[in-house]
Amino acid sequence: MELRVLQYFLAVAREQNISAAAESLHLSQPTLSTQLKALEKELGKQLLIRGMPGSRKVLLTEEGMLLRKRAEEILELVRMTESEISLSNEVIAGDVYIGTGESDMIRIFARTAKRIQEEHPDIHYHILSGNASFVQEHLDRGLIDFGVVYGPVDPNVYSSIQVPLHDIWGVLMRKDSPLAEKKQIQPLDLWDKPLILSAQKADTWPMSNWFGRDIKKLNIVATYNLVFNASLLVEEGLGYAICFDKLINVSGNSNLCFRPLSPKMETEASIIWKRYHIFSRAADCFLRELKNALYEGCGASASSYY
Repeated sequence: MELRVLQYFLAVAREQNISAAAESLHLSQPTLSTQLKALEKELGKQLLIRGMPGSRKVLLTEEGMLLRKRAEEILELVRMTESEISLSNEVIAGDVYIGTGESDMIRIFARTAKRIQEEHPDIHYHILSGNASFVQEHLDRGLIDFGVVYGPVDPNVYSSIQVPLHDIWGVLMRKDSPLAEKKQIQPLDLWDKPLILSAQKADTWPMSNWFGRDIKKLNIVATYNLVFNASLLVEEGLGYAICFDKLINVSGNSNLCFRPLSPKMETEASIIWKRYHIFSRAADCFLRELKNALYEGCGASASSYY
C-alpha cells in the first residue's frame, strides 16, 4: 500500500462521496476510482459500498472501517516521524504525547512542562484522555510517548515510574442531597442510591471490592468517561457519582460537594512507556525533567529510577 493511496482512501471516507473527494484531492473522478479499485484488489477485500439507491453517498464496509482506523494511525506516525527527523540537532523541539485518565496528577505534567518551557519553548504537549486500555493500546501502537495507568504494570513490556501521590475516591453529590450531611460515605449508604460510575470493566475497577456486593446489584443509572459530564448529571439530580477528588470545583457557589469514602480508598498511579522505546529529543528531555521533578519532591535521587 502506498501512503498516497491511503490518503486518497481517507478523503473518500471523510467526504462519503467519490466526486467530492476527487475535487478535494485535485484529481479526476476516474483516476480516483481506479486507485480505489486497485487498493481493493491489492487487499482482496471490498472497502466501499458504491451506488446506494437514490444516493451518491459511499459507505465503508467492515473492512473499510478497519482500514480507515489503521490508515489514520499510519499517517499520523509518518507525520510524527518526519517531524522528529527534520528537526535541527541543535534545537530541542517537537511534540510530546501523553495518554491519561482524569486525575489531579495532570498537574505533575503541567509543572514539568512549565519548567522546560523557558529553555525549550518549541516543545509542544498533547494530552489524550482515556482509560488504561486506551493508554496501553496507544502506547503499543506508538501513538503516545507516555501513559498514566492505575494498578500493576507489566515490567516485561513497560518501563515505569510510580507517582508518589495518591488519588482519593469519593462521592460527588448535590449539597442538598441526604448524604451531604455525612463527612464520609460508607458502602451501605450507596446500596440503594442511584449511582453514576466510571465506565470501567467490573473485574479491574478498584471500587468493585469496596462496595461489598456484586456491582450488578447496584442501582447504576449512568456511566461516564469524563467526570465533567458526570458532574452535570449529578447537578441535575440524576444520582451520585463515584470519582476522584479535586477534579470538580465544589467551592463557592457550586451546587455540588464531595465526600470521601470510608473505608478510605486511594489509588496509586504509574507513568509508563514502552521498554527500549527510542524517544524523540523532546520526549527524552521531558522524561528527564519529569524524573527530576518527581524525585526532588519525594527526596530520592532521579538516577536511581532509570
